[in-house]
Amino acid sequence: MKIRELGIEGAFEVTPQQHGDPRGLFLEWFKADAFKAATGHSFTLAQANMSVSARGVVRGIHFADVPPGQAKWVTCVRGAVVDVIVDIRVGSPTFGRWEAVRLDDVDRRAVYLAEGLGHGFCALTDDATLAYLCSTGYNPAGEHTVHPLDPDLGIEWPTDAPILSARDEAAPSLNDAHSLLPDYEACRAYVRSLR
Repeated sequence: MKIRELGIEGAFEVTPQQHGDPRGLFLEWFKADAFKAATGHSFTLAQANMSVSARGVVRGIHFADVPPGQAKWVTCVRGAVVDVIVDIRVGSPTFGRWEAVRLDDVDRRAVYLAEGLGHGFCALTDDATLAYLCSTGYNPAGEHTVHPLDPDLGIEWPTDAPILSARDEAAPSLNDAHSLLPDYEACRAYVRSLR
């Protein structure tokens, strides 16, 4: 398993080693010791989620209040998506920057995003299925969105006709959500407390 940090602090791309033969294949898609070596802290699993999306569906940009926030380990178990991590932490040197990673059922990569980062994706195939490991459970009062098509973010979604949920369609721009966004230093302090 290879884990490398992306250009946004707290965002990682994970490439598993696949072992295949005529029967099929085997891979380790999460390893606690490799995770801790890369991030400096353990991952507490509180909830596991799965989403299935049609081609062209864009979900996100979702984030949670910090503390406690919600760190996520995300992989695509069927089909393909372009997964996007957005730095929405006010005061971060990469505030407003986004990174995209293709997740699919061929390379079987995963991404990890720390507490305070925004997350979204675009389904490239029908029945694109994502599995999420989450560090905290769903807390409706502490969950927020930023509009995924916000021109100030300029995310290059790979679809000409994105399909959004009503919630994401009504989401504020990054600028309009400013009072809800997590603070960079508070996020860093929280992550340090996990060590």
